[in-house]
Amino acid sequence: MRISKRAERIEPFYVMEVAKAASAVARNVAHTDRPMIFLNIGEPDFTAPLPVQEAALRAVRAGATQYTHATGLDVLRERISAWYSERFGVDVPARRIVVTAGASAALQLACLALIEAGDEILLPDPSYPCNRHFVSAADGRAVLIPTTAGERFQLSAAKVEAAWTERTRGVLLASPSNPTGTSIEPGELRRIHEVVTRRGGITLIDEIYLGLSYDDAFGQSALGIDDQIISVNSFSKYFSMTGWRLGWLVVPEALVPVIERLAQNLFICASTVSQYAALACFEPESIAEYERRRAEFKARRDWFIPQLQALGLEVPVVPDGAFYAWADCSAFGEKLGIANSWDFAFEAMKKAHLAVTPGRDFGTAETSRFVRFSTASSMAHLQESVERLRAWAGAGVPA
Repeated sequence: MRISKRAERIEPFYVMEVAKAASAVARNVAHTDRPMIFLNIGEPDFTAPLPVQEAALRAVRAGATQYTHATGLDVLRERISAWYSERFGVDVPARRIVVTAGASAALQLACLALIEAGDEILLPDPSYPCNRHFVSAADGRAVLIPTTAGERFQLSAAKVEAAWTERTRGVLLASPSNPTGTSIEPGELRRIHEVVTRRGGITLIDEIYLGLSYDDAFGQSALGIDDQIISVNSFSKYFSMTGWRLGWLVVPEALVPVIERLAQNLFICASTVSQYAALACFEPESIAEYERRRAEFKARRDWFIPQLQALGLEVPVVPDGAFYAWADCSAFGEKLGIANSWDFAFEAMKKAHLAVTPGRDFGTAETSRFVRFSTASSMAHLQESVERLRAWAGAGVPA
């Protein structure tokens, strides 16, 4: 069977390959006193709160399970619009919001609407691998630009200007970022957008972790800069609805009919039950619970990262959002005869029964030195993980 070149361009999602290997080891140690601890997947350990669950049940019992408009329930679009106003002080009219089948569908729709074959999109290196694969799936070319800790592992206006060619269509940013948990400094983001606008390009930004910002200096939506910016968001992270597959896209008003037409054909609509459930996300009781969880994620970060640093797992930039630690494992690994982060991840599985994500997925700019720890696990798991790493680095842990 002939496979399309488009499909062949999509690299494996290595984090899932590592997860499969970790699951295999986990089965063998599940009944020991050192079961596998998973710090590799970016999924909150919290699930949808009770009001959201109850709203889903009410929708099912009421038979509210048929198709919605491709752009989503009007009342949900209104609630999202109100959330931007209340949380970020930004006016985002509901008519510019399209509810999607997760942030993945939002990114796919945006790329298909805006990228022609051969167009180049600039992304930071490191960055979330699926973002560049959405570009490839639209027959575009993702151009990864190496970033440094001094740049918070984010693009700068100067680098965007220097990398721009006649084939460049725009930039795809993420703030806060996966895998680093760092955000773009607001002034720099404005300067990046000015460069893009001057060049007639598009600024597409992934803001799925924006609700999980811990620093007021960074916790601002890019939509406050210009209504021509395209923002992707999700109910998965802050709202703890990963498997419900629900997100949204904010686009310039003129682009809404284009996105709607694509969504009608590709998805029909996002899950109706998930949409009705998501209405309850914005109730005061739910928001209070989400804010409690945000504080818990911050407390985990504040405890875990100094522990990593003390072990020689250097985190060059303290994350200001999300639930990740992007740690340089080279010094730690050198003491144990481990050459790179890929080998570190597999040795950690075997020796410490700890699953982490090697940097291979996220680019090539020194990513072989880095691993991503997810702090979306419980504090108890984080504490046990530190003890296992300390034992492994010291006397060693028998396989």
